[in-house]
Amino acid sequence: MSRAAFVFLVLAAAALPWQLRAQDAPTGDSTAQPAPAAAPERDVSWKELPGNILSDQKNIWLFPAHLRHRSALIGALAVVGATAALVALDPKEGAYFRNTTAFNGFNRVVSGNNTSIGMVVAPLSFYAVGLIRKDEKSKKTALLAAEAVVDAEILTTAMKDIDRRMRPAAIAPHGNYSDTWFESGGSFLRGQGSFPSGHTIAAAAIATVIARRYGHEHRWVPYVAYGLTAVVGFSRMSLSAHFLSDVFMGGALGYSISRFVVLRQQ
Repeated sequence: MSRAAFVFLVLAAAALPWQLRAQDAPTGDSTAQPAPAAAPERDVSWKELPGNILSDQKNIWLFPAHLRHRSALIGALAVVGATAALVALDPKEGAYFRNTTAFNGFNRVVSGNNTSIGMVVAPLSFYAVGLIRKDEKSKKTALLAAEAVVDAEILTTAMKDIDRRMRPAAIAPHGNYSDTWFESGGSFLRGQGSFPSGHTIAAAAIATVIARRYGHEHRWVPYVAYGLTAVVGFSRMSLSAHFLSDVFMGGALGYSISRFVVLRQQ
């Protein structure tokens, strides 16, 4: 991995809104304090959505200022370390999926278009159920999921335009999978690079909103939500659309944005 790529990984991890609100508490007092009361549910509506997204983006892009707090710094460094380790493994994993036909059947079912459709259908289904049953929680869940996806995709597009990492599919079957950073071209609007995975960040963002809002009522919900996210992430590798490190960072960003920025939970 080049020095420039490592620097970019550090900057990428700095974008992780790791326990954004929790870091603002003073840290010098060792006296035990009572646990804070649960935060009230965040208001969201079609009218409030644009303003919420602008507020979210401010929190996301200003997050590096919170790295002075120990727990935020530890979280960011953990993600950097894990991602760097996966980048080192990417040439082997990328070459394997590029040169195998073992997943052709899986890839036809869990294709890029099919996963995109599924990620649109999921929040729309919650919204439709909310309208039919007059269930405000379902409607708010759909809007929060949409907010999280927009937040995630804005960040993803910016990161891809910076890193311009080549996708495994753009490399010859027996080519060099180690030199992939700052090499690709493409549209700025869609994000030029491979890092992070846009499908995975969107899937993780939606899954986290649903899991965090319904997991206490139905314990199976997080397993299904995050399980489907894992399927989406694996499909991006089996399709040679992304490396494992792209998928890992997409999952970490999607989870963090939904939980700490959109839902504003600790």
